[in-house]
Order: sequence, then C-alpha cells, then structure tokens
Amino acid sequence: MSSAVPLNLGIARPSGEGAPSYSGAKRVLLAEPRGYCAGVDRAVETVEKALEKHGAPVYVRKEIVHNRHVVETLADRGAIFVEETDEVPEGSLLVFSAHGVSPAVHASAAERSLRTIDATCPLVTKVHQEAKRFARDDYDILLIGHEGHEEVEGTAGEAPEHVQLVDGPDSVDNVTVRDENKVIWLSQTTLSVDETMTTVAKLRERFPTLQDPPSDDICYATQNRQVAVKAMAPECDLVIVVGSTNSSNSVRLVEVALTAGARASYLVDYAKEVDTAWLDGITTVGITSGASVPEILVQGVIDLLGEHGFGDVQPVTTANETLVFSLPRELRTSATPR
Repeated sequence: MSSAVPLNLGIARPSGEGAPSYSGAKRVLLAEPRGYCAGVDRAVETVEKALEKHGAPVYVRKEIVHNRHVVETLADRGAIFVEETDEVPEGSLLVFSAHGVSPAVHASAAERSLRTIDATCPLVTKVHQEAKRFARDDYDILLIGHEGHEEVEGTAGEAPEHVQLVDGPDSVDNVTVRDENKVIWLSQTTLSVDETMTTVAKLRERFPTLQDPPSDDICYATQNRQVAVKAMAPECDLVIVVGSTNSSNSVRLVEVALTAGARASYLVDYAKEVDTAWLDGITTVGITSGASVPEILVQGVIDLLGEHGFGDVQPVTTANETLVFSLPRELRTSATPR
C-alpha cells in the first residue's frame, strides 16, 4: 500500500552545505501522494482495455470515477455513460464503476442479458463483504457516508434490512437499533478520517458496545492524501485542490486543508478555473489532487502558477504508494465478459 518516508516540507532551515532554505520568494508546496489511487487506475484502465478489446461503444453505469476530464476523455473514445441498466441495449457490454453496485443492479443487468465487467475498487468490495457478513450474523450496521453517493447505495444494497445510513455527526441522534450489543459501524471509503471518527465517537456515546470494522474502511489513498494536506496546510496561504465537485475525497481535501490551517482553499477541475485574484498577496500555495485526478491536470495548475511567479515547486512527501490492483478477469484472459 504505502510506506512512511521522512516528511519533506521544503521549509526546513538546517545548517550545512547544500541545505534547503526559504528566502520568502513565491513557492508551491506540492503534496505527495496525490492523484490516481490504485482503484481509480484500475477502473480507468478497465474502460480503456474494454474499448481496445471489444470496440465502441462500451457502456458504463454512472461515471467510471468522479472526474470530469476522465469521463469526457473516455466518452471521446467511445464510452457511453448511463445512469441505469435499462438505458443499455440488450446484449451490450456494460462496465460497473469503481464505486460499486448493489445486487439489484447486477440482477437488472442479467435480466437484459448484458455482458458485464465489474470495475468496483477492491477496497469498496471489501466493505460490501463486511456488510454481507454482519448482516448474516444479524447485526445492525451503521454505515457512515453521504446520502445519495453511489458507493453508499451499493454497500447499503447488500443488506438493506440491516444497514442504516449515518450521514455525519449531526445524524447520530436519529439512529435506532434493535440490540445495542449487536451493532457495528462501517464507512464509505472516501470520507474525511477526522469527521468519521467524530461520528464514531458520538455513536459510541449512545452505543458503548459499538463494534469497529475488522479493518479500516476509509481507503489508504484517501487517508494518505489527507495526511499530506495536513502536513503542508499550516504553511500555506492558499491550497488548491484539483478535482471535481462530485468527488467526495476531493471535496474532503478542501475541508481538511482549511481545518489544518490553510488560510484559503478552493476546488478546481482545470487550471483555467483558478481565479488569479486568489494569488494577490499570497506567498505560499499548496497543491494537491483527489484520487481520481490525472496528473496532467495538476501540471496545468503548476504551469499557471509558474506564469504568476510561483516557480519554486517543493514536495511535501508523507508516504510512498506502491499498491497495484489487477484488472478484472475478463480483461486479463481471453474470457468473454459474463
């Protein structure tokens, strides 16, 4: 997954030859890690490989990942994005997005004789398996997440009679359970770690025997990107997060930056959305990107800032990510999509 490395904020002032120093000039702090996580990389490559293998059109339920540039680029290559399976011609090829789907969606696809490839992130699949396991054991499952998010809908659909959505700390008072000794919490993988733990603490005040999930549900990439932002935010007058407004983990990065000490933070899809007025009187700009953002979009923001005098780019490195997920089996072998 990731391994901790010495924190490099680019702001140290040790003595000695070759030591870095900060002269007060305009600079950019660049968060590492940022951008594509293993699940997003797998999902995007799944659509690309499906197009190569089967030709256009390839249908995709919902956005394959929550990034406007990625979706538009794949659409240009022949991917057709739909909201539901009934929009797909019978017998066609359909890819399920990285966010996962409920059993009802799988059943609907089967009814239409659709050939399917499941690009669900394996870390989301893990949460699905946990939901099914604890439902079999007749637990009340408190799913912490955002109402309406595709991932939450997919996870809740695994055990709708056992899952109760908890949309942040303010909704804790509305929770009811059958047996306080058989309650467990799970979470959407892209949440703010801090807010999630605040919600868990409030839940545990009401249900002292509340059980934790077998392993972290918030994905390693979401946590790593938040840690990097927390490290650099106190040094930043401004943090620019590259990502789309429907990307939960990108929106969370803006919130984390502000909470961690950045004076201002904004979310943009493209460099052209950066308001240069934001740079007035600014010395240090932090840049990061959500887990579904290709690096070319980050480079666009770096180039724009360079044109406005922010030519000194310094890394803020808090982890190295090495995790890679294999493609769905239909694209690894000569097998035909089911």
